[in-house]
Amino acid sequence: MAKEQNGNFEAQLFKAADKLRKNIDAAEYKNVALGLIFLKYISESFQELYDKLAQDEFSDPEDRDEYKAENIFFVPEQARWKNLQAKAKLPTIGQELDDAMESIEKENPELRNVLPKVFGKPNLDKTSLGQLIDLISNTELKATSENSKDLFGRVYEYFLGEFANAEGKKGGQFYTPKSIVKLMVEMIEPYKGRVYDPACGSGGMFVMSEKFVQEHQGNIKDITIYGQESNQTTWKLSKMNLAIRNINSQFVAWNTEGSFLKDAHPDLKADFILANPPFNQSDWGQEILQDDARWKYGVPPNGNANFAWMQHMLYHLATNGVMATVLANGSLSSNTSGEGEIRKNLIQNDLVECIVALPDKLFYNTGISACIWFLRKEKQKRNSEVLFIDASKFGYMKDSIHRDLTEKEIKKISDIYISWKSDINVDEKGIAKTIDIKKIKENNYILNYSLYIESFLDDYKEIDYLHNIKILNSYLINSTSISTSIDKKILNGLKENYPSLIWDNIDFISTDILENIGRNIFKEWFGKYKPFDELQNGWRFKKISDIAVLKSGYAFKNQDFIDFNDKKAIKIKDLKGNGKIDFSDISSITSDIADIDRVKYFKLKSGDIVLAMSGNTTGKIGLIPEYKHELFLNQRVGKFFLLDEKYHSFLYFFLMSGNYEEKILNMGYGSAQPNVSPSIIGNIDIVIPDDSTLNRFNDIAKPILEKIILINSSTFFLEKEFNI
Repeated sequence: MAKEQNGNFEAQLFKAADKLRKNIDAAEYKNVALGLIFLKYISESFQELYDKLAQDEFSDPEDRDEYKAENIFFVPEQARWKNLQAKAKLPTIGQELDDAMESIEKENPELRNVLPKVFGKPNLDKTSLGQLIDLISNTELKATSENSKDLFGRVYEYFLGEFANAEGKKGGQFYTPKSIVKLMVEMIEPYKGRVYDPACGSGGMFVMSEKFVQEHQGNIKDITIYGQESNQTTWKLSKMNLAIRNINSQFVAWNTEGSFLKDAHPDLKADFILANPPFNQSDWGQEILQDDARWKYGVPPNGNANFAWMQHMLYHLATNGVMATVLANGSLSSNTSGEGEIRKNLIQNDLVECIVALPDKLFYNTGISACIWFLRKEKQKRNSEVLFIDASKFGYMKDSIHRDLTEKEIKKISDIYISWKSDINVDEKGIAKTIDIKKIKENNYILNYSLYIESFLDDYKEIDYLHNIKILNSYLINSTSISTSIDKKILNGLKENYPSLIWDNIDFISTDILENIGRNIFKEWFGKYKPFDELQNGWRFKKISDIAVLKSGYAFKNQDFIDFNDKKAIKIKDLKGNGKIDFSDISSITSDIADIDRVKYFKLKSGDIVLAMSGNTTGKIGLIPEYKHELFLNQRVGKFFLLDEKYHSFLYFFLMSGNYEEKILNMGYGSAQPNVSPSIIGNIDIVIPDDSTLNRFNDIAKPILEKIILINSSTFFLEKEFNI
């Protein structure tokens, strides 16, 4: 392929490969495509040296030591690409490839348990697999100005990004967008030393660090990478990703427990730490790590691992080291369960160096805005100061749902930070501001960038930040008071009905914990009964339609939707199941359509129970929180209109307790896509207890449901008032 064609080379190759995917899920197909690209690379590298050795009468091209000396993987005869390509049309090609991967692992210990062996699976069409081999074979993976390693690396990286895009939220678990990685690397400048990523995904931070060293005429041997990943499939992707670039991945470890519970590098002190850990991770193991040495600045709450990740990294940071980590914006201001105290301790110890506010829609696993924290144990300059950079309005929409940063924007942000470290004044209205930690103390150690960076809007509208802080404090005090009152009700109900169990040590701050308690109590009390079973006195079997009517939402037309408005319509795609609703990409409707009486009928309120009735999300249940905008119901999403409010929590936990999301999905099959009607749902059998039992259940379940709604609503209040 000619050099001038290479600009769109990866995109063309991926498009052709994706056509062969057919009905295979993207999450599964990525292992097929990336595995073949890796196999083609190592086979081509092997063949290049093989041909060279074959021309030397004193060398043996089958001598494994020759390849080891050149740091090239030895590829056995059966696994060499030309031999596999010759068998591409055979029905046994899947097994041939699996055997080839197995043989390569045996010859190369560093690849053991890394290569995918998925090609023989029955659901993988062998004709399409053969066509994919031919596609990769017939593509000239070389360029006049690039060596094979660089171009294969580009292809592998591009495919990773495209598969992450195809997988959506799941894709974000293994892939951090290239622009974010480049920004972080350009800012911390990992020239020489140990580079660590405790949630390394597919290895993007390491790859970009290597590129940085090369672009700045450094020696790649001057950096050593250390990483850990808890998902084995993702770890395999990273090992192949690094191997293609000839990066030593000896210290990139995998275990199922993860970095918190089984630290793979307990004695490591890294010079550079780069990470994009899971946002707002819950149930991360805090209950068995209470006294862990890593929590120097405070024990992080079990409901959110943001500050657990940060302190884990600080623990592994060398005295002169610097770290950068992506976190949700809530980390800048949250005071929940001691998080405010941890942030205060970090600031008081002068560890926080810079906060970069990022725009929304950058990540594959969430549409919310995030930020990058830069921390340093020993500042050379700028003691007791923090640099705030507002890049929240940067970026361009590269497709309908994803934003990206330009090279110019990445350079602007990194230049500001690097100049600031050299004691140069970089303050720029609307972009950057240096703040003394005394000022941060005045704002109760909240690091929300909008408190410190003067907005362009300030020329026209004075913003009373003190008033905002008062609003926030008032809200937190009020919500804490309400939360405490609800917790007492939950605790009293549990103790009264389960006096032999110990409940005092449970912190009701996780919606998952609360959901599990409510679900399990419903199962114990009512789940054992089936239609025609003998029931207790006063109990009876009825249909869901006897306690609630399900109605599908309004059929909005294309012209009813606009880019942005404070009137929103919940679609089937927004329902994620288990009561969860994704508001990151919720659609806006015009004010005119929202004022129509028929549309007003489907206006939602806090506590409403909704159900996806069509498509891939059929059966998913959602619980409406107190949201920052008016919400309306789109067609194919149903709302349960209760005939009596006493059935509110009873119906919710009924739907949550009996695998009804899966059952409803199965009910919907039989047409081109899953689809259920209100009458199908209304005809589901449900056991109704006598009023006395129902009241006892509600004494426990009602406050649990109230607490779940309160927790979810708090998030949206903070977003609305403070953009956090």
